[in-house]
Amino acid sequence: MGYLTFEYTKTAANYVRIYQDGAWQTGTLTEADELHLPSMATALHYGQEAFEGLKAFRRRDGRVQIFRPYENAKRFQGSCAYLLMPTIEVDDFVSAVYQTVKANLDYVPSYESGGALYIRPYMLGIGATLAPVPSKKYLFGVIVTPVGDLFKGAFKPVNLWVSTVDRVAPHGTGQYKIGGNYAASLYAQSIAKSKGFDDSLFLDPLTHTKIEEVGAANFFAITKDNHYITPESPSILKSITNQSLQFIAKEQLGLTVVHDDIYIDQLDGLVEAGACGTAAVITPIRSLAYQDTVHVFPTNHQAGPITQKLYEHLTSIQKGDREDPADWLLIVE
Repeated sequence: MGYLTFEYTKTAANYVRIYQDGAWQTGTLTEADELHLPSMATALHYGQEAFEGLKAFRRRDGRVQIFRPYENAKRFQGSCAYLLMPTIEVDDFVSAVYQTVKANLDYVPSYESGGALYIRPYMLGIGATLAPVPSKKYLFGVIVTPVGDLFKGAFKPVNLWVSTVDRVAPHGTGQYKIGGNYAASLYAQSIAKSKGFDDSLFLDPLTHTKIEEVGAANFFAITKDNHYITPESPSILKSITNQSLQFIAKEQLGLTVVHDDIYIDQLDGLVEAGACGTAAVITPIRSLAYQDTVHVFPTNHQAGPITQKLYEHLTSIQKGDREDPADWLLIVE
């Protein structure tokens, strides 16, 4: 398959299912990876669109397993409900993901490659309307592609610029996985890169004093007293990777997990920091540039020892090298 990047590669089959006249039609697999939508589809003009991201991995024994699809299904329901789109039942979501992965087993990277099959379920409002109202017709789909790391050398600590603009509003859409949130982060990311940083970090949109998210990823840190701390806010997406890391931190590494505010001007108690999400798993953070100061975490140019252990534990579960701790894995027979 050659060198794996995080670019899209067409695969053998995608899943498509249509909702109209108040009911879901039977879903089908198709070779086509292009959609034909009305020019006035609500997804295009009014942002009626939600999606998920998860991965399937090739085990050492050659079998393929999907990581935590039921959690993605539940989160997807919340995103769709907020945008007044119809619900996909959890079992139907997982079945669609399963069928799509099974139809593309030849595209799942080898165990040795370190890659995965990225899975993108999504829902679009495809009914045509000029008025800003919910669509009457929807498309639910699943598309997959083989990937490597989101960032080349993803476990190298990064330098972040603390954004002066907001990604979401207080009590807005931040907790949902919808396209508008990601579009709203691109401007801050471009500023960060123009200043020589790897990405941007967003503060809470109400007071601009507390850490919320790193670009499109959750933030976590390790304190001097071995606490795994991560922000709690209604405008933060509930990362399934973060949930998994919290379980590992508590149950397997014996850390205390804390959900609390992390103030941008009170970082001295943190000895390690990282961003976590499906794409890169964990990206260690070297520094945060806030106003006229740069805070460098003690680990500096290296991933901290606990961050390293968290990464190794989680990726070994995903690849089948470590026992499934809590029914996280779905084997594709």
